[in-house]
Amino acid sequence: MTTARAAHVAKRRGNRTQALWGYAFIAPTGLGLAIFNLWPVAQTAYFSFTEWGAFGGHTWTGLDNYTRLFADPEVGRAMLNTLTYTALGLIGIPLAIVFAALINRPGLRGVSVYRTAFFLPVVTMPVAVAMLWRWLYNGDYGLVNQALAVVGIDGPNWIADPATAMYALVVVGIWSSIGYNLIIFLAGMQAIPKELYEAAAMDGAGRVRQFFAITLPMLSPTAFFISIISVIGSLQLFDLVFVMTGSGQAARANPAYARLQTVVQLFYERAFVTNDRGYAAAIVIALLVLIAALTVVQFRLQRRWVHYV
Repeated sequence: MTTARAAHVAKRRGNRTQALWGYAFIAPTGLGLAIFNLWPVAQTAYFSFTEWGAFGGHTWTGLDNYTRLFADPEVGRAMLNTLTYTALGLIGIPLAIVFAALINRPGLRGVSVYRTAFFLPVVTMPVAVAMLWRWLYNGDYGLVNQALAVVGIDGPNWIADPATAMYALVVVGIWSSIGYNLIIFLAGMQAIPKELYEAAAMDGAGRVRQFFAITLPMLSPTAFFISIISVIGSLQLFDLVFVMTGSGQAARANPAYARLQTVVQLFYERAFVTNDRGYAAAIVIALLVLIAALTVVQFRLQRRWVHYV
C-alpha cells in the first residue's frame, strides 16, 4: 500500500470514528426527542382517525373526525378566539423593544432592578399569575375597578363581560411574557457594535434616528425569533383561560365563554371531560397544522424583510 493510500485510509477511519462519537453524544437527546416528542405526535395523529369507547379501546373511523371538525362551529369559534389572542398578543413585541431601549440607555442606574422587575412575571407560575389577575379583574372588589372608581369610572366585570374579556386576557398574556422578550431584545441591543452609533452621532443623527436606522434593523433576527416563539406560545394558550374561567359547566356559565374558549381548552374538554378522545386528537392535529403553516408564513415574511432591508 502506498503512503498516499495509507493516509487516505487513516483519514477515512478517523472521520468514521469522529462521526460515531458524534452520534454517541447526540443519541440520548435523539432518543428523548423520539420517545417524548415524535412518538406522541405520531400516536395522536393515528388516534385522530379513531373513535374511543366509554371504557377504552378504539375503532378506525377514517376521516369522520375531520369531517365533523370542519362542520363544528365551536371549533371555528375556538380557532378565531385563539388567532385573535395571538394577533393582539404581538403588541407585546414592540412594547418589549421600547422598554429594552429605555433600559439600555448608557448611565442608567438600577438596571438590574428594572430587569428583575420585568422578568419576575416570567418565572412566576402561570396558575399564580391567572389567580392574581382573576382577583384584580373581579367586578365587585377587584383592584382594577377600585382604581377606576377613584376617578369616577364604573368598571365592568372584565372576565365575564364579552366586550372586555379578550382584551383583559391579552393584557395578562403580554404582562406575563414581556419580561422574557425584553431580556432577549436587551441582549440583542448590547451585541450591536458601538461604532455604528458613534458614526451615526458624528453624522448628526439623534437618538431617535439611531433607534430607527440602526437598532431596529439590527434587531430584525431577534424580533423574528421572538415573533416565532410568541405565536407558537399564544396558539397553545390554555392555563390562563382554564384558571380564570374554569372548565365544563362552570366555564359555560360565564357570559364571555364564547369569546375566551381556545383550541387547547376545547381539546381538553373533548379529551378529558366528554371522553371524546378521537375527536380531541383531530382538534389538536389541526392546531399542529395551523402552527406549522403560520411558522412557514413567518419564515417567508422574514426572508422578504431581510431582502428589503
